[in-house]
Amino acid sequence: MMEESILEIKDLSVLFKTRKKWIPAVDHVNLKIYPGEIVGIVGESGSGKSVMSQSILRLREHDSQVRYEGQILFEKENLLSMPLKDMRKIRGNKISTIFQDPLNSLSPVHTVETQMCEVLKLHRNMSKQQAREESIRILGLTGIPDPKGCMVSYPFELSGGMQQRVMIAMALLCEPKILIADEPTTALDVTIQEQILYLIREWNKRLNMSVLFITHDMGVVSNLCHSVKVMYLGQIVEEAKTEEIFANPLHPYTRGLLNCIPHLRVSREKLLPTIEGTVPSLSDIPAGCHFCTRCKQADERCKTMSPPEVEAESGHRVKCWKYADCQNQKGKMNDEYAFDRSK
Repeated sequence: MMEESILEIKDLSVLFKTRKKWIPAVDHVNLKIYPGEIVGIVGESGSGKSVMSQSILRLREHDSQVRYEGQILFEKENLLSMPLKDMRKIRGNKISTIFQDPLNSLSPVHTVETQMCEVLKLHRNMSKQQAREESIRILGLTGIPDPKGCMVSYPFELSGGMQQRVMIAMALLCEPKILIADEPTTALDVTIQEQILYLIREWNKRLNMSVLFITHDMGVVSNLCHSVKVMYLGQIVEEAKTEEIFANPLHPYTRGLLNCIPHLRVSREKLLPTIEGTVPSLSDIPAGCHFCTRCKQADERCKTMSPPEVEAESGHRVKCWKYADCQNQKGKMNDEYAFDRSK
């Protein structure tokens, strides 16, 4: 019997209101997360990764300029229609988030102890002493050498790596079923990055905790994630198991991202490949394939008609006209983005 997903996003759109119309930052996204699975969401800035993840906990619902459409099913309950009092029982408890910038996410006027103990008092009904002891224990598990000293510190007194550890400890306090990690290693040095990724991997195993890992770094994805969803301009354009994405990337955008990974064996004189152009503005989304303005194989149909999502093989789906036309001829795009596996 196939295991049921713990979270399922069905036809999700997140729209922002402008002076003239509503524009989609997330456009009809579908995905499933299974217990214990680490799912990577990759794409450039402006692809809709963070907006999509924030919609899971309805972090923008206070803004009247945002509208949600579709369903987000957590343990078969639709989070988008759940009463606010019930959502508060899920936020930071059953589903937690590690934000990109811990210094901006943590309160500058409260100590680490105050912020961490508040979580446990709210969700676990612990006494002040119990909450303090548990907070110290979790801080120690994240690798902080002096958790008691850290507890009395303000976030701005800590280094970037220590701030990120505190953010991770707060996210793990209630042993969530799902952890949303929104580029948790951004702006950290390589050594600290590896330590943070190790922590996430260990807690994933310890709690059988599902992880939604958002990043633009394909190298990190290859070492951490079980499956990958590639996002571009609000849509998932390709999805598959991690090893399949790296061995047989289908979408031109995925191939472009993989070609941009630095390789030690590449000559210093050879320039690192890039994907030409930039992600279009949400107010200027192409009528057809969202990637057509940057794809060297785009034809007139690509520019005027949105491609369907096709399953090239079991579990490997791609949104591209080339594969809609020839589902049985997987990998024969022969375009200029072709992934060089010899590197």
